[in-house]
Amino acid sequence: MNRAGPKNVVRIGLSAAIVSVADEQPRVLVVHQQTGGDGLPFGPFDPLRHRTLESGLRTWVNEQTYLDLDYAEQLYTFGDRGRHLVKASEGPRVVSVGYLALVRGGAALKAPDTRWSDWYGYFPWEDWRRKKPDIIDAVIAPALKNFAKTDERHRNRARLCFGLDGLPWDEERVLERYELLYEAGLVEEAKRDGRSAVLPATPLGASMIFDHRRILATAITRLRGKMKYRPVVFELMAPNFTLLELQRTVEAISGVRLHKQNFRRLVEGQGLVEGTGKFSALSRGRPAELFRFRREVLGERPSPGLRFGTRR
Repeated sequence: MNRAGPKNVVRIGLSAAIVSVADEQPRVLVVHQQTGGDGLPFGPFDPLRHRTLESGLRTWVNEQTYLDLDYAEQLYTFGDRGRHLVKASEGPRVVSVGYLALVRGGAALKAPDTRWSDWYGYFPWEDWRRKKPDIIDAVIAPALKNFAKTDERHRNRARLCFGLDGLPWDEERVLERYELLYEAGLVEEAKRDGRSAVLPATPLGASMIFDHRRILATAITRLRGKMKYRPVVFELMAPNFTLLELQRTVEAISGVRLHKQNFRRLVEGQGLVEGTGKFSALSRGRPAELFRFRREVLGERPSPGLRFGTRR
């Protein structure tokens, strides 16, 4: 007997974390939904209309944001129960394929209900450029200590993820940190998904619809790690840029400050850039030399990237 029915229907969704950097801030494109709340651009995959998953994603992004994507790569498939329904009777289970897309310079948005949003508004514990975020010691560490007081595995995860007890901060553990907070019931999404939750008085970042904050955390993790072995950061840069502009973009993405002279030696020593012979027109101070990405480096070695050390 065929037991398949509406309650067993699975649909494929497509979601895009579209990232840009402007004014030294990493931004993600969000769409305000009629049901309330912000989320990433998304839509269902239509096998009759869309030739591939990526073409479907590009179609939905264009319809919702009026943007034509250049760089885009598939992240992961997200299918946890609760992302689009809590009860079995509320509709089909949605399995979402997430993508990371990069856009130069915070392009002007013309589509309704869209805006660029600072991604540290969703993950305020991730920005270490000025100092260790106060929210870690003031809110997160005590809450996780209470959550993990009877579970050594959780205690070790908290120490490793958030650099507690003198352990170094690893900027690439973005997804692990968010998932730990979710499991501990410390973010709004956990409560909304029907999990046991004890939300702190100070919210741990703005929430997003469905599991879009988890998809964004995955995108940040991918970008922070990938720019160390692939030159993806140049997808966010103008054709010509100063080395300081490049450094500030890398810092915005990684969430940590880098030593200026060490960064310059790193970039030039790895042959990632070349001078243009032109200089920027600054309002004050000495004009800075303009550089461009050396695309020849892609054929010179297998993993050209910015291998900077940032653990602290």
